[in-house]
Amino acid sequence: MATLYMVATPIGNLEDVSLRALRVLREVGVLACEDTRHTAILLQRHGLPRPALVFSHHEHNERRAAAQILGHLDAGRDVAVCSNAGYPGISDPGYDAIALASAAGHRIEVIPGASAVPVALLVSGLPTSSYTFKGFPPRKPGRRRAFLEQDRELPHTLVIYESPYRLGRLLAEALEVLGDRRAAVCLELTKEFERVHRGWLSELAPQFAEGKVKGEVVLVVAGSHPKFSRDDEDDDNEDPGVSPAPG
Repeated sequence: MATLYMVATPIGNLEDVSLRALRVLREVGVLACEDTRHTAILLQRHGLPRPALVFSHHEHNERRAAAQILGHLDAGRDVAVCSNAGYPGISDPGYDAIALASAAGHRIEVIPGASAVPVALLVSGLPTSSYTFKGFPPRKPGRRRAFLEQDRELPHTLVIYESPYRLGRLLAEALEVLGDRRAAVCLELTKEFERVHRGWLSELAPQFAEGKVKGEVVLVVAGSHPKFSRDDEDDDNEDPGVSPAPG
């Protein structure tokens, strides 16, 4: 049986790629990638030759591309899959290919690497002992509210991806649904202009209410815990730059 390689790629800084990932990308003959132009930049940066066959594998053609990947695997050809950033299959195309390859008995090998989830979680200053990765929220307000309400009473730190166009609305609804909690807006992680805005949701929501921000966005919100949430009547004099240690 052939091998399906799920290759994690840098989330920003092109140096954040493993030697193992570079070896696989150098040796594999078939490469399916979210954006061929984007992946070409990574290959060029590390002096890697373009594989013999490269094709697109994105959200708009995922089922068709997954069937194409399976066809190559069935023919005995190893295939590498990568997205523009992070892990393919994690809030990016990849699951369909994994499901088909697994059902057909092919070997699946994940090449670890960069991910925005642990980077944002660690840089947020919020508790890391238990967290829930929520991926991208629904676009429609009602479904987005239900998405947030699922974890309203849970103690786990929440990690959420969001479009820069909808960050302001997400923050406002998170404040309304979850209450005023500690949070961090992480932008352009690992890139030259990385920036992290920490504070209460009541501070962050108006800060990002106007229009689109620049860069990739990860929102980290504290879980339901009195040390990381406050009511309107709570003391507002607490230093917003310091997060209490988890109890």
